[in-house]
Amino acid sequence: MIQSDWGDWLVRDIEDASPDGVAVWYLGCNGFVLKGNEGTTVYIDPYLGLGDPPRTVRMIPVPFDPEDVAEADAVLATHEHTDHVHGASQAPILEQTGATFYAPDDSLAVARDDEEWTAEWDLADDQFTEVGEGDTVEIGEFTVHVEDANDPDATHPVSYVFEHDAGTVFHGGDTKPSDEFERLGDEYDIDLGVLAFGTVGRIPDKETREPKRTRWYNDENQIVEAASALQLERLLPSHWDMWRGLTSDPKVLHHHAKSFEYPTRLDLVEIGDRVDL
Repeated sequence: MIQSDWGDWLVRDIEDASPDGVAVWYLGCNGFVLKGNEGTTVYIDPYLGLGDPPRTVRMIPVPFDPEDVAEADAVLATHEHTDHVHGASQAPILEQTGATFYAPDDSLAVARDDEEWTAEWDLADDQFTEVGEGDTVEIGEFTVHVEDANDPDATHPVSYVFEHDAGTVFHGGDTKPSDEFERLGDEYDIDLGVLAFGTVGRIPDKETREPKRTRWYNDENQIVEAASALQLERLLPSHWDMWRGLTSDPKVLHHHAKSFEYPTRLDLVEIGDRVDL
């Protein structure tokens, strides 16, 4: 069972919020909550685990206990990695709220087969919905488009574009720059884009446990390249806070972004922060 460092104040704040448009909370790692002005609440990649010490060591608090979540319409996963698909983090949310889990095929395979969520938690088959590139799903007041992602470390990553009357949000998962991003930038008017950012570090290999030079996320130039192609009005860097050895300082992105037309602005947030559209 997950034990939060913060109690339940963050999920209570989310549930009590009445945004004028769309409110976006950063959960640390690559987790986010989107809540619209009609109350639709969507969790994206919420991860509350501690990693696999000493290989991956969590550097930030666990912001809530998933069993404390009382309101959610959907949980979305961008790809199959543990910090994006994690039964102990996500299945209790589905069980408590009746929300639907949307994910690409390999992510669903982790939930259904590898971790057998339905054996440990009271979940119905219709709470699992497979999505893939080109799909569009309606989740309350959000229209969600499933798009391409470029994450060489994942077997089937996707990105999501959330359209709402108040604005459009892009969540790229752990994507790096993609040839598809210029198309997405032309097709969608993206107000806020989430892209994973971090440094290169020496992380123990999963098999040998020997330190290995590891790049899992965008560096400074890659994240600005992706943001520019996507024509982001606002860039919100994520993931930089999470793993020991791969953390970074997003303030440096001001220097890398200032000579480009996009992103127009940087939204630098810490775990628990809220931004609005």
